Amino acid sequence: MTKKTESVIAVDFRFAAPRSLYFAIFAISGFSGLIYESIWSHYLKLFLGHAAYAQSLVLIIFMGGMAAGSWIASRVSHYNKVPILAYAVIEGIIGIVALLFHDVFSSVINVFYAELLPAMSSPALGTTLKWLASSLLIMPQSILLGMTFPLMSAGIIRRFPDTPGGSIAMLYFTNSIGASLGVLASGFWLIKAVGLPGTILTAGLLNIALALTVWVLVRLDPAPETQPLQVTKTTSERNTLRTLFLLAAFITGAASFIYEISWIRMLSLVLGATTHSFELMLSAFIMGLAFGGLWIKRRIDKIADPVRFSGYVQLIMGVMALLTVPIYMSSYDWMSWVIGVLQKNDGGFVAFSTASHLIALAIMLPTTFMAGMTLPLFTHVLIQKGEGESSIGRIYAANTIGAIVGVLFAVHIGFSFFGLKNLVIFGAALDIVLAVVLLQRAGTATVGKRRAVRVTAATMIGVGAIVLVASTVDFDEHVLVSGVYRHGSANIAANDEMLFYRDGKTASVSLRRVQDGSYSLATNGKVDAAIQMDPSLPATHDEITMTLLAALPLAYSPDARRVANIGLGSGQTTHVLLANPRIEAVDTVEIEVEMVNASREFGAKVARAHEDPRSRIFIEDAKTYFSLHNKVYDVIVAEPSNPWVSGVASLFSTEFYGTIPQYLAEDGIFVQWIQLYEFSDSLLESILKALAENFDDFVIYSTITGDVVLIARKNGALEDPDYDFLQEGNLREALRRVEINSNADLKIRKIIERSSLESYLELSGTPTNSDYYPFVDLNAGHARYMGGFATAFNEWTEAPLPVLELLTGETIELSKVTTNSHWDRNVAIKIARALDEKSDNETLSDPNVADDLGLDRFGFFLDWVKLSEVDCLRDTNTTRWRDAVFELLRIVLPNLESARAVAFIDRLHAGECAATTSEDARNWRKLYTSIASRDAASISANARRLLIRDVELNSQRRDYLLMAAMLGDIANDKATNAYATWQRHGASRFSGSALPATLKLLVSLSAGAATPAVERRSTGN
Repeated sequence: MTKKTESVIAVDFRFAAPRSLYFAIFAISGFSGLIYESIWSHYLKLFLGHAAYAQSLVLIIFMGGMAAGSWIASRVSHYNKVPILAYAVIEGIIGIVALLFHDVFSSVINVFYAELLPAMSSPALGTTLKWLASSLLIMPQSILLGMTFPLMSAGIIRRFPDTPGGSIAMLYFTNSIGASLGVLASGFWLIKAVGLPGTILTAGLLNIALALTVWVLVRLDPAPETQPLQVTKTTSERNTLRTLFLLAAFITGAASFIYEISWIRMLSLVLGATTHSFELMLSAFIMGLAFGGLWIKRRIDKIADPVRFSGYVQLIMGVMALLTVPIYMSSYDWMSWVIGVLQKNDGGFVAFSTASHLIALAIMLPTTFMAGMTLPLFTHVLIQKGEGESSIGRIYAANTIGAIVGVLFAVHIGFSFFGLKNLVIFGAALDIVLAVVLLQRAGTATVGKRRAVRVTAATMIGVGAIVLVASTVDFDEHVLVSGVYRHGSANIAANDEMLFYRDGKTASVSLRRVQDGSYSLATNGKVDAAIQMDPSLPATHDEITMTLLAALPLAYSPDARRVANIGLGSGQTTHVLLANPRIEAVDTVEIEVEMVNASREFGAKVARAHEDPRSRIFIEDAKTYFSLHNKVYDVIVAEPSNPWVSGVASLFSTEFYGTIPQYLAEDGIFVQWIQLYEFSDSLLESILKALAENFDDFVIYSTITGDVVLIARKNGALEDPDYDFLQEGNLREALRRVEINSNADLKIRKIIERSSLESYLELSGTPTNSDYYPFVDLNAGHARYMGGFATAFNEWTEAPLPVLELLTGETIELSKVTTNSHWDRNVAIKIARALDEKSDNETLSDPNVADDLGLDRFGFFLDWVKLSEVDCLRDTNTTRWRDAVFELLRIVLPNLESARAVAFIDRLHAGECAATTSEDARNWRKLYTSIASRDAASISANARRLLIRDVELNSQRRDYLLMAAMLGDIANDKATNAYATWQRHGASRFSGSALPATLKLLVSLSAGAATPAVERRSTGN
């Protein structure tokens, strides 16, 4: 080959990438960087046990690592002729470490909980090691991330030296705006799409792609090697200036993160303490920093006196921070308006999330906008004074160290010592004092009159703003605890008396006396427990659940001696557990000390929780407590807050349920409270799947309309409950207080057992709730906003047929059930009794019961049935008469004992109409009688006969017959017949649509006997 040919083939392609391309690259770097911060919070709350702890630790380590990385970069960047290439190498290492993170984390957490923590002789040592391990898990990447900004900045200002200040500001903007978007993408999309492992994998791949891109750009650059900025000779004046601005970076970093921690806690009371709310707040904070950097970008290189300008920025920042206090109080009214105008649908939830972000921006943006100018300004001052590019890393390091101090101070001292309002004022005071110092330092070469005026004015403005806000703006506790994000009201009732309010490390805890005399305990505005203090008044809904949460496990384990209770709440569950004299110890694990302090205000209602020597309260998260203490219990009770509260969903995951049996005796039982309100059936199914993966048997009880209690056993089947054991001594007294007066009151609350739910869960397409694929955590906030309700259990208990009674084969003495308004099934029984009485006696023994129960509809039907006897031969009236009977019997038959139900049918059909009815009408009566008699074989035969004839059936009657036919066959051990009935009369009708809960249960039970599991999963609704 000739030399000429060689020269044609060997093309030396060179490309000098524009500065804007590097800005875009750094935006993507920020995007991936904040994915790490967000995802690390999700991971570490699994380790540390609470979202607030995880968020604060991630902030501390993230910022600490950034500080160390910045300092390292500042020390070595001037030795590097191609700092952008060094940046590429760092990005690549960050990506590789991210690819390994999930496996490393999983291994570490398993070793800790399975081996290290149980072997610790000291709980304090175990806690220290856990926090140290958490820090080490994210520290390496944090250090590397800290090196990226100084290295990229040094490379850019060397390569494009015309406007160094503007370049730094633009890099700060692009990196921050990418970060703001990254935290939203992670929380709202990536985790839902690919789980925690996939999200951190995505971030790692982004870093590797960036590294390769930058490496290619450097290789193509015609002049990649550069010289560091010149450093002028050190003087005492420059040393003083450097020290001043490093201190300024430290102070403003501390103040900024005092603001951030305070605002996040404050806004949790307005937006709700969900995971998505935290992500919206974090995004708003970073977005303000970004736009502050963008604004200063075009001005920074033209500022005549950047020191003085920095002083003004700090002054305005401090004043803006003070103004967040009154703005924050107004945000309750804003949220009240938002809740009032939005509809409860998917579009409304998107609008709610957008409004939440805007509210966070309204509070944070003015201050963070000013804060976004500080790092570029401070760096520019030192570069301008000849400090060189090392000043980039030093300023960044000082700022992040300040941020660490701010986080630690706010969480561990500020909340309890100052409270929310005064903590913000303290942070503002730091910025204002710094402003005065900078203005005093500015223009030192000139005379002092003008400077003195500036300093005096700044001091007066700052002090005046502090005094004005401190003295005129009140953090009204009635507003703070309103829970406006749930109910839309920006205040509690005027007559409610606040008994306790404190800002704890993890939540703001309040206790108030409500107008009806009850005490209501709330965290971040969400009521977690209410107790009626007046013994002459009925117990609250929560008292019923808390009492049964303690009593029911004792029926299944009457010989229990040692009990652990996860979550103190009001303290009543622990109090009732200790009503059993056989109990030797109850260890209650509570993560927030202020909950303990508040619960003492319930006095005698929870006295045993605080005064009984058998009771011990531990301030710790549940996972760590069990690992550190390594005790074995006969019963473990879990009563966490609603799963939509950030961090709580991990107490409903398959990983958590998998750890519980390690701390249970061989025949020990686990008890779980689940709130059905602000929830959904799919979320409930996800939790039940997680429970089913880890326990051999469980049973579910309803306590009130909105709460259920799950009782589970790891090994083998649950024993039959000994309800009689509960009818003794203090336990009996506790149950009588909540109107549990007989075994029938307990027995009727039993909903379903595991064996009847297995096929039902297989039909569900909902994924199992997992720590690493957090279905509940990601979707519970949406259910809360929608005001959702997990209806399946209620539909089963309130079905128009005795579904649960026939499926379990258990006879309940319905006449002995105490009726009240706390549970819809009790209300239905009370209505059925009243109708039975009216059909026999014309008048009710209690004339007020009709109004109390809303009997108008059913009473009208009953009156009409009797009056229509005079002209029932008319076809129109005969049809109406049958419809009225159908409506009546749908509520009466499942809620009266067999003999009374049969007598009710006889009374309805005793007149002339019955004698002149058609064959179909007589078949309906036979069906009703078989249902009243609980005769499963007869139910299926009569229902199928009517289904086959299909004469004048509307959809409601057809569904009723379909369920009756299937129920009778399943209860008669002929589930394959039930499935054939479903295939013939129901499958095509419901094709492509969701099944009603009761029908879905019957289909799952029949399909479980008739089809393989794989087929059920592929065809289920």
